Amino acid sequence: MSKFLLASIGRKFMMSITGLFLLVFIGVHLGINLLLIFDDSGELFNQGAHFMATNPLIKIMEPVLGLGFLIHIIWSFFLEFQNWKARPVKYDKKNLSGSSSWASRNMLVLGALVLVFLVIHVINFFWVIKFNPETMASVHIHGTEMDDAYTLVAGLFKVSVAYGIFYVLGDVLLGVHLSHGFWSSFQTLGLNNKHWMKRWQLIGMLYSIVVAIGFAVIPLYFLIKF
Repeated sequence: MSKFLLASIGRKFMMSITGLFLLVFIGVHLGINLLLIFDDSGELFNQGAHFMATNPLIKIMEPVLGLGFLIHIIWSFFLEFQNWKARPVKYDKKNLSGSSSWASRNMLVLGALVLVFLVIHVINFFWVIKFNPETMASVHIHGTEMDDAYTLVAGLFKVSVAYGIFYVLGDVLLGVHLSHGFWSSFQTLGLNNKHWMKRWQLIGMLYSIVVAIGFAVIPLYFLIKF
């Protein structure tokens, strides 16, 4: 097993599996976050956040998700380093641009920028909700007491234009990163042929656009309305 993971196909396989796992998480995360703009009272989002925080299955998946992120990030740098060692002479940039997309040639850079965005996102929201709940207000919704996550998230976007713009840029970078990562994951797993490759690329492009616009709409909503 260790030999397989150290081999080129094994490293790519690990990137694909963890990437697909994170694609599912991003879709679920987007669905919950969009509740922010459908109810200005905050009840819908607070209920969604409370469900995610208290559901036993989600609690089990949290460390798995964290491990998935770590493996995907570490493996990406390791894979790029191995590719660099195997390719000491740089390819002709002109030839590269003609045979691959900009996103595919800059996945490591995009991933690093998305990582910076993710770290700041975790510090602003997840860390506070998970490890400093005493700093948050609580609300009662339908007889259930829960953390007022809506005020935490919406409050940041309402008072800080800089954060709003930063999040929009981060969402765009995430979308560009996914535009290549989506279909390349299926390609690595061998779930492609001359017909399905184009379909995966189209689905991946649509998915990345939905993710980028979906997440970007949230800070823009608060910046414009409030």
